[in-house]
Amino acid sequence: MGFAFAAMWSSAFTSARIIVEYAPPLTALACRFLVSGIIGIVIAKALGQTMNLSRRQWIGVVVFGVCQNALYLGMNFVAMQTIEASFAAIIASTMPLLVALAGWLFMGQKIRPLGVTGLLAGVVGVTLIMGARLDGGVDLFGLMLCILGVISLTVATLAVLGASSGGNVLMIVGLQMLVGSVVLWGPALVLEDFDITWSHQLIFAFTYTTLVPGLLATWVWFVLVGRIGAVKASTFHFLNPFLGVAIAASLLGEKLGALDVFGVIIIATGILAVQLSKQPVTTRSQGHPIR
Repeated sequence: MGFAFAAMWSSAFTSARIIVEYAPPLTALACRFLVSGIIGIVIAKALGQTMNLSRRQWIGVVVFGVCQNALYLGMNFVAMQTIEASFAAIIASTMPLLVALAGWLFMGQKIRPLGVTGLLAGVVGVTLIMGARLDGGVDLFGLMLCILGVISLTVATLAVLGASSGGNVLMIVGLQMLVGSVVLWGPALVLEDFDITWSHQLIFAFTYTTLVPGLLATWVWFVLVGRIGAVKASTFHFLNPFLGVAIAASLLGEKLGALDVFGVIIIATGILAVQLSKQPVTTRSQGHPIR
């Protein structure tokens, strides 16, 4: 389940890059969330789930819907008009590092030396990639949108645990999709023209993005967090830099330099180190976790 989530999450950058070639980004994303949300709620109703959520769940739905769906994905869709999918995937994959850093700086969470090493490795990896891309003439506005987007994703991730506890998982997924759609329709109608170039590539990419990274991957993530906890589930994020770059390179033909590859390896190693540092240490004699 963790590997499936990582693969679906990473593939979203490639399908999004295809979509923005043929359709205005915010309009396409608002439509995607509308369709995903309706499908999710209908299936949830058929499974007997209800909208009778706890206050904590409703807060998680709103925060997750606004921060991840509207802000993070909205900024990424706009950015990928000028930014390569592989670069957007690399920036977004730093989210576990930012979550750990935010917990350390603002929530009083302790980080073991392995975690500190992982954070430093992440900084080094991002610096290498950023330096190489800036020398190659990357669009600075698109880059800034990606950075702001991953900060929003970090906030959304910190809210996941509250939204995933208490059942009604698929209903929660559908509702947070609708929240994202509602928030996005305003700027989409104001800032964009409804100018769509219809093609089979657009139809396939939109359908795939709506059903797989949009609905299925989000449901898998919520279930995974509920099953093994947010810390263990987040360990699978170390796969995202590899998978995001590999999928973009294989399907879109995006070229990668040596520094890109080296930076991806360092970031993935740093993510893994940070997540492993959060695991409870067990004593050899009794096997009890030391928290």
